[in-house]
Amino acid sequence: MATDRYGHDLYNGSSEAVGHLDRAVEHLLFFRPEVAGAVDDLLEAAPASPVAHAFAAYLGVLGTESADAVAARRRFEGSVSGLDLSGLPRRERLHTAAAERLLAGDWRRGSALLEELTTAYPRDALALFVGHQLDFLTGDAPRLRDRIGGALSAWEEEDPHRGPLLGMYAFGLEECGHYAQARETGSAAIERNGHDVWAIHAVVHTYEMQGRFADGIAFLDARVDDWADRNFMKVHTWWHYALYALEAGRPDTALGIYDAALHNPESRGLAMELLDAASLLWRFHLAGSDQTRRWETLADAWAARSDPPFYAFNDVHAVMSYVGAGRTEEARRLIADRRRWLVEPGSRTVTNHAMTATVGLPVCEALVAQSAADHDSVVELLWPLRRRLHEFGGSHAQRDAVQRTLVESALRSGRHDMARLLISERTALRPDSPYNWLMSARLADSVGDAVRAGLARDRALRLGRADLSGPTAAARIPQPVPPAV
Repeated sequence: MATDRYGHDLYNGSSEAVGHLDRAVEHLLFFRPEVAGAVDDLLEAAPASPVAHAFAAYLGVLGTESADAVAARRRFEGSVSGLDLSGLPRRERLHTAAAERLLAGDWRRGSALLEELTTAYPRDALALFVGHQLDFLTGDAPRLRDRIGGALSAWEEEDPHRGPLLGMYAFGLEECGHYAQARETGSAAIERNGHDVWAIHAVVHTYEMQGRFADGIAFLDARVDDWADRNFMKVHTWWHYALYALEAGRPDTALGIYDAALHNPESRGLAMELLDAASLLWRFHLAGSDQTRRWETLADAWAARSDPPFYAFNDVHAVMSYVGAGRTEEARRLIADRRRWLVEPGSRTVTNHAMTATVGLPVCEALVAQSAADHDSVVELLWPLRRRLHEFGGSHAQRDAVQRTLVESALRSGRHDMARLLISERTALRPDSPYNWLMSARLADSVGDAVRAGLARDRALRLGRADLSGPTAAARIPQPVPPAV
């Protein structure tokens, strides 16, 4: 029986198939688009391999594209129909069961099965990667950290794939608030392989969460040739750069990045990219910046997808786009559709049901209320959720668009005590963030404290000075991203 690079036998697989499997896992760990072709080659070489079919199923789910998941489920069911799971080796049985649960929408059960798998087989890089991504999609920060931390001791220091594991661990550490350790661990992964875009992403998050935007800009500038190449993280990393540019007081740079990399006529309309675009424009919306033209094209892109209920995190950003474009009726139709789905038979068996019911719909309703300047309703909807937003997935940085919406509405509704608390929380965590000090200045203006407002505004201006005139990544803002071949 053929054995993969990690020492696992490939059931019903040849040495040729193992070569394709190892290549596919390598591409997956480094977020290379070539992973899809490698999995196709694997399936052709090993059409009876349960791991091969599970791998294809995982790819169909992780992009949060409902159409891809439907197609993957159809292929998977056709490949495993009549298969006697009890006769499979344990690792193949667990991969098959996990893939089946994921395709059925039960992401949490699929995640648990993968955790059972890596407890017994801690060197199964495929299971670790997929489980880690599921922890991110479900907002489970402790498991995002500990799933990888629990496997690291099984990986020798010199193993070339220990680096990507360190990058995953760094992101889990960051989402749990261990910023210094996350930055150190992510940097160690990057030293092993400068093209480890997930490790770069983890370090970028540490700077974002501490408000260290100048350090983040310098970090990305120094490595632009590593992360701005062809990989699945390219657009998202540009989004992070745009956030830094906003903090640096350069909205023109942020919008240039939006037009060139986040959304333009050549964009592929993928949910993961559209939500980054919506999240950036929403920050402009909250600042009172009119971006009607950009909102219109973004809302058109969401509408063209006609997504069924699949992932509440995506729904929120679709509603964000409709609201930004002034198309509140479309936002309300999406909300009504999701409410109908919640009571359909069988909907409760999928992870997205709880995500939608407990977090997704209240946030969507808050966005619609915000568009109508009904700030009291925004506060009533978001205040109870502010410590539960992780339950519908994403990262702290991504969910901050919703947190900022609550801050804005607390200020505009005259709830000064609440606004003070929210701004104080933010400033304590990110004392170098100009945005936080500008919010402090607005609060002081609201209560008539001109001295405090002036001091906060001066501090925001001092902190917001970052030189973007040198050889920065922003200075070479990319041409529109061509569609994938």
